[in-house]
Amino acid sequence: MDYLPLFADIRNKPVLVVGGGDVAARKIELLRRAGARVQIAARELCEELTELQERDEVEWIAREYQSAQLDQVYLVIAATDDNALNSRVFDDASERRLLANVVDDQPKCSFIFPSIVDRSPLVVAISSSGTAPVLARLLREKIETLLPGNLGQMAAIAGSWRDRVKERLTKMSQRRRFWEKAFNGLFASQVASGNLLGAEQTLAEQLDNPEASQGEIILVGAGPGDAGLLTLRGLQVMQQADVVLYDHLVSDEILDLVRRDADRICVGKRASAHSVPQEETNRMLVELAKKGKRVVRLKGGDPFIFGRGGEELQAAVEAGIPFQVVPGVTAAAGATAYAGIPLTHRDHAQSVLFITGHCRADGEGMDWPSLARARQTLAIYMGTVKAAEISAQLIAHGRDAQTPVAVIGRGTRQDQQVLTGTLQQLEQLAQSAPTPALLVIGEVVNLHQQLAWFQHSAQRDGRESAVVNLA
Repeated sequence: MDYLPLFADIRNKPVLVVGGGDVAARKIELLRRAGARVQIAARELCEELTELQERDEVEWIAREYQSAQLDQVYLVIAATDDNALNSRVFDDASERRLLANVVDDQPKCSFIFPSIVDRSPLVVAISSSGTAPVLARLLREKIETLLPGNLGQMAAIAGSWRDRVKERLTKMSQRRRFWEKAFNGLFASQVASGNLLGAEQTLAEQLDNPEASQGEIILVGAGPGDAGLLTLRGLQVMQQADVVLYDHLVSDEILDLVRRDADRICVGKRASAHSVPQEETNRMLVELAKKGKRVVRLKGGDPFIFGRGGEELQAAVEAGIPFQVVPGVTAAAGATAYAGIPLTHRDHAQSVLFITGHCRADGEGMDWPSLARARQTLAIYMGTVKAAEISAQLIAHGRDAQTPVAVIGRGTRQDQQVLTGTLQQLEQLAQSAPTPALLVIGEVVNLHQQLAWFQHSAQRDGRESAVVNLA
């Protein structure tokens, strides 16, 4: 270990920065965030530092560096383009046993600035001991994606409860179990959703009854298939799940991201072949949550767009189970984007309608006159079975039989297929497309050949993405 990692308290302590350019400004930003009183010795200041100096947020003490400026400071940073001056600053600091950092000159650094993930009061620092700062930055970016932005709030609340918990739970093992339960349970979810009052109430209840267990239901949209379209929040929640109930539409790549020791239960549904009735899914969600489990309900696309997510959360409300929702990229947005078909375009469509082709048997019929209007895009979910009826009704109500259409099978996945043709060919296209499939009707489909970026990259990579044109 070349450097001892330390977290220094520099609040209200004087720190000298020699240099007034953009590099100095970046270091000063970090120092100010840590509460330091920044003093600057530089011939001139960049625009950013000038503004800070005019607001008295930094102190411009001199235009020339003098060694005496080190006598009353806590540490020093040299950030000039004058190597001789930087070396003199470092030597003067070393004589005074002061910590010094010469920017981009690792041998002349008695301390270094790590790459920082700031979730104050929780801070993560990554260092390569100055040997590979770009690598440290890349690691920081990866860690940033894994740590929720609310961790700071969670740590702050936990800090305010430490004395109460320590007074009530006298054994260290008891306190450890208490906080493990809090940071992996309902308290953490409530902080994430902004329910800080509820989070504190949960801590109080848990402290009064440490053995009690309160579960929750988290509805997560998994997106249309490509694991890269899963939201960051969705990934974080999946990594914390005790049990995951998922649909057939959730791709294997996304399921592979679920926490390894979480239970997985398939409750998938397909038209005319429901493996698990909706009422049974609702019952399972409530029952598992009542056992104190963090239950993730993982649904393809977005759970509130033709996903019955609202029905499942209504069951949670009736049972008094806490819940939260993580939206997902819906199929109409994801599949069309990967097919190079904009849902709206100034020259072709000023509106888009999301429609399900699989309605309740006792529901009202489609408003075909409205759906058949020109210059709008129809994105139809679960429409392959009724493609013939959809085509016939739209044509009968005035939509041109030559209107461009696309059927996107397994959209955003490596085996995506895009079949294009005209409205009168919709049934044939739908029968040929792999499922799940999205029907797209409208003039925007004509842009597919020009904008179909995903199939082109797939072909270069040797993947099995296909395009079929029947027009």
